[in-house]
Amino acid sequence: MKKVNYVMLVTSIITLMVACGKISYRKTKSGLVYKIFPTNGKDSLLKDGQIVKFNYTVKLNDSLLYSTYGKMPGYAKLTPAEPAPYNLLEILPLMRKGDSAITVEFMSSGPIIAAILEKKNAVNDFRKLIGATDPAKAEAGTIRKLYAASVGENAIHGSDSDENAKIEGDFMFSVLERF
Repeated sequence: MKKVNYVMLVTSIITLMVACGKISYRKTKSGLVYKIFPTNGKDSLLKDGQIVKFNYTVKLNDSLLYSTYGKMPGYAKLTPAEPAPYNLLEILPLMRKGDSAITVEFMSSGPIIAAILEKKNAVNDFRKLIGATDPAKAEAGTIRKLYAASVGENAIHGSDSDENAKIEGDFMFSVLERF
């Protein structure tokens, strides 16, 4: 009996994993990956000029980093102007009242190599090597010009100040891991 229960449990887990992987995501022009979960409502699509109230949750894998539920929600006015790249405002015109959506931002879409560079002017020199965040604006021969797909998938990260380099270094490495 235990063996049958174990087999059923494993089968259920595999089925759930396969089913979860079948969510079909779409991508906006600027590269924001999203999925809208419509409600049964018959409201019209959101229109330019409307003010939209929304709650959002920020997760990293299974960890909840921030949520506005039970707190002050976000508000945004839909404007006909092109929103900033990789922004939630890009998908709001595709939604109806009551719809839910998931967006995926690519902080890391694969393995990473973390490093702390130690030299004079390290931040500025490294940022010159990697290029502008927007690969379309990056200089020829920089890492982002060669390998980045979009602003959101820009291939490499570099701190923008000595202060942020310290914060990010402390996040990635303990004191014992530095040499």
